[in-house]
Amino acid sequence: MLSHPTSDRLMALGLTGMAKALEEQRRSAALDALSFEERVGLLVDREAAERDSKRLAARLKFACLRQDACPEDVDLRTPRGLDRAVFARLADGGWIGRRENLLITGATGVGKSWLACALGHKACRDNRSVLYHRVPRLFEALALARGDGRYARLLKTLARVELLILDDWGLSVLTAPERRDLLEILEDRHGRGSTIVTSQVPVEGWHDVIGDPTLADAILDRLVHNAHRLTLTGESLRKTAARRRALDAEPAT
Repeated sequence: MLSHPTSDRLMALGLTGMAKALEEQRRSAALDALSFEERVGLLVDREAAERDSKRLAARLKFACLRQDACPEDVDLRTPRGLDRAVFARLADGGWIGRRENLLITGATGVGKSWLACALGHKACRDNRSVLYHRVPRLFEALALARGDGRYARLLKTLARVELLILDDWGLSVLTAPERRDLLEILEDRHGRGSTIVTSQVPVEGWHDVIGDPTLADAILDRLVHNAHRLTLTGESLRKTAARRRALDAEPAT
């Protein structure tokens, strides 16, 4: 319980990190040897760290990432076409600053969503705004928003984030409203933000998934031409993990 008047005042001012650090300094005789400026510096550093932590928590909450992934946890040892140097450049995030896109394709289970969420987590740590959506549910949300008057506001939210993750793209051929929604999203974001798209369908097949040749040209023009591409290969990581668990569960002979 913080009972010292200075601590109470710091808490009232919203300087919780400094208040906690002040209490820790009061209980630690080892800090008596530090100068006044050094002790104040520790208070300020603690406040800055506390605020950074809160901002990161808020960004991650807003992002709604599907997977609790971060770059440090990405498996770079399993052969699946993921080059260590390429991934390091993507994790650096310079492409987000340049408003470029990233297209991740590959069979189900090879880690497309995990990789996208790991890059989203890193972008949050880099103080960037991120938002994750599974494409089928995003189209459902847009259809509902169109009916209750929230459509323009939702489009504005999608347009403003620095990194938009569109997961599970291309599971079915788009309907006419879905094509128009996708074009609106990409038109608003073109040159203003970066988009990650994950899909089981190779990029060469996206034209057919969109369905309408004219709108397909417009959509892909805004999405593909300034995009990095990752094509993941290999066996499903879920199958590999399940086989490993089964082997571990077998009784020793």
